[in-house]
Amino acid sequence: MNILMGMKDRYARQLSIPGFGPQAQEKLSQASVAVVGVGGLGSPVCQYLAAAGVGKLILIDDQHAEPSNLNRQVIHFEEDALLPRYKVESARRKLEALNSDVDIEALPMKLEEETSFILENADLAVDCLDNPKGRYLLNRICLERKIPLVHGAVEGFSGHVLSIVPGGPCLRCAFPSLPNRWSGVPVLGAAAGVIGSMQAMEVIKIITGIGEAPNGRALFLDLRSGQVDEVVFTRNPSCPDCGSLRP
Repeated sequence: MNILMGMKDRYARQLSIPGFGPQAQEKLSQASVAVVGVGGLGSPVCQYLAAAGVGKLILIDDQHAEPSNLNRQVIHFEEDALLPRYKVESARRKLEALNSDVDIEALPMKLEEETSFILENADLAVDCLDNPKGRYLLNRICLERKIPLVHGAVEGFSGHVLSIVPGGPCLRCAFPSLPNRWSGVPVLGAAAGVIGSMQAMEVIKIITGIGEAPNGRALFLDLRSGQVDEVVFTRNPSCPDCGSLRP
């Protein structure tokens, strides 16, 4: 990398944030983050984490880019949808061009019980999926591996974000029965951008230890009205996913 694009210059604006500095930047550079789902939420998550200097991104998605994705999955371009490319490969190309210092591992596969080993080297996972089965599986894998999980969801003008850390309430504690969403669920691209950016912010806070520690707090946003609601979830001792685990 050209010296002019070195760490001091590239990250100057975040290094100058009070309480951030080189220590936080070093933590980011050493972190490995799995982004599961490289669509409407995964696009801004990947872009902002790469821009911030996270050391490694593990991209997990078995789908190809499609023209109907392009209103919200802004990391994919027309060419990617027309070929079509795997979403992880499409994203890898853009992210390497954005920050060549970030290690990008592109895995064109679906997260399943038998492929859970792909999260072995992740320090944290981001839930950018759109189906309950996959979300609950990712929740269980993160519980087993004792790594944080940042969950997000979006529909229409609305969405929510929840950070899940070992010992606290898990995804199923908060949402015992997530709805099955049909494949053509309406989403405004900018709404996915807002929620995905918030997920990236939560990841950065967890990695660096900056800001308030996650405590089961979820933020629900209605971007049509501008209303933000906070809900604090507690751990369910009878939860089928985390109830038997030691806090």
